[in-house]
Amino acid sequence: MNRNDWNGLKRFVTVAMDVVLFNASILLAFVWKFGHMIPERNFVTYEQSAVVISLLFLLVNFLLGAYIYYNRRVSDILFITVLGQILTILGITIISFIGRYFAFPRSVLIYSFITSVVILGVWRVLIFYLYLHFTNDRRVAVVAHSEELPAVVQNFDSSKNNKHKITHVITAHFVENVKQILEDVDIVYITKGVSDADRRQIVDLAIKKEKEIFVPSTFDNLLMLRPNMMNFEDESVMELSKFRISPENAFFKRFFDIVVGLIMLVLASPFMLITALLVKLTSPGPIIYKQTRITMNQKEFHIYKFRTMTANAEAKSGPMLAQANDSRITPVGKYLRKVRLDELPQIFNVLKGDMSIVGPRPERPFFVDQFNEEEPHYYLRHNVRAGITGYAQVYGKYASDYHSKLKFDLLYIKTYSLMLDAKILLQTIKILFDKVSSQGLEDDDEPEMKKVHEIVEERHIKHLM
Repeated sequence: MNRNDWNGLKRFVTVAMDVVLFNASILLAFVWKFGHMIPERNFVTYEQSAVVISLLFLLVNFLLGAYIYYNRRVSDILFITVLGQILTILGITIISFIGRYFAFPRSVLIYSFITSVVILGVWRVLIFYLYLHFTNDRRVAVVAHSEELPAVVQNFDSSKNNKHKITHVITAHFVENVKQILEDVDIVYITKGVSDADRRQIVDLAIKKEKEIFVPSTFDNLLMLRPNMMNFEDESVMELSKFRISPENAFFKRFFDIVVGLIMLVLASPFMLITALLVKLTSPGPIIYKQTRITMNQKEFHIYKFRTMTANAEAKSGPMLAQANDSRITPVGKYLRKVRLDELPQIFNVLKGDMSIVGPRPERPFFVDQFNEEEPHYYLRHNVRAGITGYAQVYGKYASDYHSKLKFDLLYIKTYSLMLDAKILLQTIKILFDKVSSQGLEDDDEPEMKKVHEIVEERHIKHLM
């Protein structure tokens, strides 16, 4: 097996041991509660539900990305473990109620949460360190024009990036330089600025040498996702799929929205009451802030949010995107935004049908008009309902510009599935605790070439021109 892989048998053993240790933690919880004389009536309830509980455990952890190790830190591994066990225990409680397993002691669930977090936490950290030690770094060659380098290099230079390391950057004479370094890299990243002729030659070279190829999510590349294959005699034709969700998927998505929206409303009610009191007591003005936004088919609607800015925030400035350290944000509003509590009233928007649980974040008409003029494909994100959370919010950054967010939104529409909605919803819980994800736009968000040169020199990256 390739030393770079953590797939196949290694992944199977990792997942299987996870299930074994999870069930062992439940058995230890029974011993913790009852000692060695476990009442048969109580233990039978666990035996009857063990398969369903194990499947629930796997589903939650796969959706949370517990078995993805690249772009992770130890703190991420531990946090996913804790969050996964909280959700799993809540799920077991629901299963025990629906399945009428009332003899399953609630105290055992609490004890199993403690034991599973400790046991799985230690196991997963051990696996993570084995992954770091026994898999090679993925050596990346970036093929790009000089002006494209800053964004690419800084993204790969993230402190979380534990495996994909840039070892070469090529900014001229692309084909000739790729030939020289191809044996010394594992991945060739070709940016959109490289000409079609050069790109085709580089792709051919990489395929011949069995190197991996990375390309950015440009509109042309997104078009090729999920094609419909058709055959006419001896001709195979690819029909490009649309940036739309099929009617049957749209029906199930709306059903998902209503069910999850009602559950969220029940669970969020206490937090909404406390938040409303905090807003009312700490700054003058309305509790709920209504603002016109754009949703599916570019339809206008009023979005509901707990007010986090001063009542007359845009009276003089006009419409503005939120900035990092924005002086218009109230002291309480700063914390509400950090944990996204200000978004909770949008549950009512979902139940009304203006929004979805998952979808592109809605923008104001002023900015939509501006973005439509600047970006010819921006209107495609309005082929679905706007969402409380979305692909861009989970996998991108809150402070990303609209071009970057649009790529995530179009990728979401192209690859939509109900499972993807469930995955994004669970991942959203994780990013609520990510400081970067809650920040506004920086005043100067343009990466500087000077910084890139510093990274290149510090990391001993070979620069071919």
